[in-house]
Amino acid sequence: MTNCCNSSKTIQYQGKGYVCSLAFTLQLIGDKYKSLILFHLKDGELRSGELQKSIHGISNRMFTFSIRALERDGLVARKVYPEVPPKVVYKLTEAGQSIIPIILQLDEWGKKFAADQQLYDSDQQQK
Repeated sequence: MTNCCNSSKTIQYQGKGYVCSLAFTLQLIGDKYKSLILFHLKDGELRSGELQKSIHGISNRMFTFSIRALERDGLVARKVYPEVPPKVVYKLTEAGQSIIPIILQLDEWGKKFAADQQLYDSDQQQK
């Protein structure tokens, strides 16, 4: 059995210790909005408004909180263009790009699980 926790090493990050690498990873990308932001940036940079609109149900407050956390954690880069009004774009960093294959696998797993459990509405088809 594989154990995600390595008790001989602790990951220190932003004043908190993680004895489990999976718990650390989930802290970085685990909430649904962070993962969705990363997913929507997989094909390239997006303006702030476009990115927020692409994520169904996210409030302005939650978007700001999530995108700032991803930026702070080095998964997303923010660029502000000196225009009026200011143009703000976000893109994945190299570290952010490295998690995309895992997020895509999670997406595929979710589709398969939903189909296997017959969770799709009868009038909708799996994409």
